[in-house]
Amino acid sequence: MTPHNHAKAGDYAEAVLLPGDPLRAKWIAETFLDDAKLVNSVRNCLGYTGTYKGKRVSVQATGMGQPSLSIYVHELINVYGLKTLIRVGTCGGLNAKVKVRDLILAQAASTDSAIVRDRFGAYNFAPIADFGLLRAAAEKAEARGMRYHAGNMLSSDIFYHADGMAGYDKLPEHGVIGVEMEAAALYTLAARFGVRALTICTMTDCLITKEEIDANERQTSLREMVEVALEVAIEA
Repeated sequence: MTPHNHAKAGDYAEAVLLPGDPLRAKWIAETFLDDAKLVNSVRNCLGYTGTYKGKRVSVQATGMGQPSLSIYVHELINVYGLKTLIRVGTCGGLNAKVKVRDLILAQAASTDSAIVRDRFGAYNFAPIADFGLLRAAAEKAEARGMRYHAGNMLSSDIFYHADGMAGYDKLPEHGVIGVEMEAAALYTLAARFGVRALTICTMTDCLITKEEIDANERQTSLREMVEVALEVAIEA
């Protein structure tokens, strides 16, 4: 147990899906898992464990942003012994070629966060996904006929920028295809503690074209993304 998690030893499976939203964690557990059991409800950051296709798997909400995610991921790895962590969420698009409802597999994660930058002194650490998880997710998305893109994601600490899109123009020029708020911290912690991590996002609104999808379409797209993530998790 920790100040943020009242689960007992063994309550979590070795593989976990990490949505930011606690209600999305609840939806995943109730929609996809058999015999789902609530294992954590501290601060309403809900965690569940159940089975998917007969294999044990967990889902744990992390809250919004890299500071919150870092707390839960650190504890899941170091207190509960998790080995495979897959973030599932939504993201904004930074490339007109990436369409709404497309899947983004974050091969790497650039960031403006001091959480990553200040750890490495003069060096610019490049947080990257586990290649095995990345390859498996790409193969499963391809087999389903889903449009997906594997590339560089931006993990930003800021949602509402005072100067709008200022500075973002340089990122698409260098191959950054989407923006969210958690992947870089997840990948940095996974590297630090020798575990496997991947971020899978559905692109729901494009900052370039201003295209976006409504709530009903978003839920359908998330269903397909979660199924891909679960397939990867149980085979990891």
